[in-house]
Amino acid sequence: MFSKKSAAQTVAFLALAAGLFAASAFTSQVRSENPIRDRLRNRFGKNERADGSVMRCEIAGLDCAVWAPSDTRQAVPLIVFSHGFHGSNMQSAFLMRALANAGYIVVAPNHHDAATIGGWLSKPQTSFAKAAQWSDQTYVDRKKDIVDLLTSLQQDQAWTKRIDWNKIALAGHSLGGYTVLGLSGAWPSWRLPTVKAVLALSPYCWPYSLNGNLGGIGVPVMYQGGTDDKGITPFVKGPNGAFEKTSSPAYFVYFNKFNHFSWTDLNRNEEQRNLVDHYSIAFFDKYLKGSTSAKPEIKEPGVVSLELK
Repeated sequence: MFSKKSAAQTVAFLALAAGLFAASAFTSQVRSENPIRDRLRNRFGKNERADGSVMRCEIAGLDCAVWAPSDTRQAVPLIVFSHGFHGSNMQSAFLMRALANAGYIVVAPNHHDAATIGGWLSKPQTSFAKAAQWSDQTYVDRKKDIVDLLTSLQQDQAWTKRIDWNKIALAGHSLGGYTVLGLSGAWPSWRLPTVKAVLALSPYCWPYSLNGNLGGIGVPVMYQGGTDDKGITPFVKGPNGAFEKTSSPAYFVYFNKFNHFSWTDLNRNEEQRNLVDHYSIAFFDKYLKGSTSAKPEIKEPGVVSLELK
């Protein structure tokens, strides 16, 4: 179904991702005056980040970053974001800020493999090149993180008053995309029935095309991929790809000149960032808020193709 070349590209891309995020974590620990270190720290976030848009806190024993609308007098929808392999909860802060400004509370935990908490030395639990060997036990710790996070939030009155528990969604990048697709039902044993919509950004989804249950997800899914995302997007689009196998409604937004890191703060291209913000917000506005004016199906400049089923 997929070529050995595509599999090799996937491994190379994810290994490169791990290396870049590990480097940013290591560099942020160097205690000399170093502008490169400071830039990486600001992009991927240590506790020193203080731009006023994010709160750092511990929830369910997890180091979490939280973005919230300025006005939370009424309960608002919640989006939980899962970072990539060796990424961090601050890796896609530009999108998290945009979602908060659009009226969503966003909570992003650091998983155990997060580079910024020392996870950059960890190896993949199962090789990314051996997708057929992945099962619902592969990265089940990530599933537990999000289940525990949601349980803790719901048991805390301070959070419960701020969150509309009828409007819960998940978003994830790379291995985080694998995580949130699993929680939406791609691994049936992981399914969270409270999830109403899922945003998968350049997601590692090959295991689900081989052994999962993408056709049984049953909630709206938006996939985003890119022309230069050669290690991941080919497993999303095309015959027998994840999009084709996913239940309706499902979207696939194919961005021009996006690579695997275009959904992270490593991408400094404002036009690309704006496109990610636009489609992500439109998707959640339509399926969480029920907005009739949200049009995630409209193809904008910078989008090669947009598929909907």
